[in-house]
Amino acid sequence: MDLQSLRFFQAVAELGSISKAAKELNYAQSNLTSKIQQLETSLQTTLFYRHNRGTTLTDKGKILLSYTNELFQLLNEMKEVMNDDQTPKGSLVIGSMETTAAVRLPSLFSKFHREYPAVDLTLKTGPTEQNVQNVIHYELDGAFVAGPIEHPDLTYKTLIEEELVLVTDRSHQSLSSLKEIKNRTILVFRNGCSYRARFEDWLQHEGIVPEKIMEFGTLDGIIGCVSAGLGISLLPRSVVDKHVKEGLLIKHSIPERYGKVNTIFVYRKDKYLSASLEKFIGMVSTENEMMNTLV
Repeated sequence: MDLQSLRFFQAVAELGSISKAAKELNYAQSNLTSKIQQLETSLQTTLFYRHNRGTTLTDKGKILLSYTNELFQLLNEMKEVMNDDQTPKGSLVIGSMETTAAVRLPSLFSKFHREYPAVDLTLKTGPTEQNVQNVIHYELDGAFVAGPIEHPDLTYKTLIEEELVLVTDRSHQSLSSLKEIKNRTILVFRNGCSYRARFEDWLQHEGIVPEKIMEFGTLDGIIGCVSAGLGISLLPRSVVDKHVKEGLLIKHSIPERYGKVNTIFVYRKDKYLSASLEKFIGMVSTENEMMNTLV
């Protein structure tokens, strides 16, 4: 067994086809087929089911893929450690909820870029569940998500406690009960969003079944459609305050059990902290202290 064979195996497993893997790696398909066969012979097991559509991992193949991914992650980390001279530089990929990216991160990212211009900082937005999984699988160095998050491989720093509010268009100046808007369309981010989960829990507690739920991929889309009267949503107060002042939205307080949520920065416990990530985590901690002072 050698690293090249495992690279080939990993590519075939991820792409689901030997021909696609050969094209991706710029190798002859016959060479890949031979390497996979040698690997199966060495391990004395079948790693793939072959069929007309390509390949599918066997149970043993899935186990090997897990070990292979971990092995290459450790090799990449070893290279990072060996090349790290404690100068913040290189790639740093951060995930975030759409709402946090819109309100909390511009100043933080701007400050980090000014202080560490050699770091190639990348932001990827998505719902909490997706961001957490991407951190677990080493696809993100860290991510801003809604807490609490309990996972044995993760640790976190708290950024700020957010207050969630119900937002409607201007026709609803006041609400005495959620049942007053039970026939309105619910506007939410896709599944995996913690704010959506809280909204649905609250509705269920009130015995309300939404007639229609519309999913959006952007914060601007939700805010624009709420202000146009298309439906209602649950969002952080920090996100909607500007639009409330401009007269585009009306915000309504909700029960505290659903209305308070911590925004946290999660990262892997076992991942080597590069100088770039260490400085970024330090800046998140400083930002948290500043926000708490303001509060």
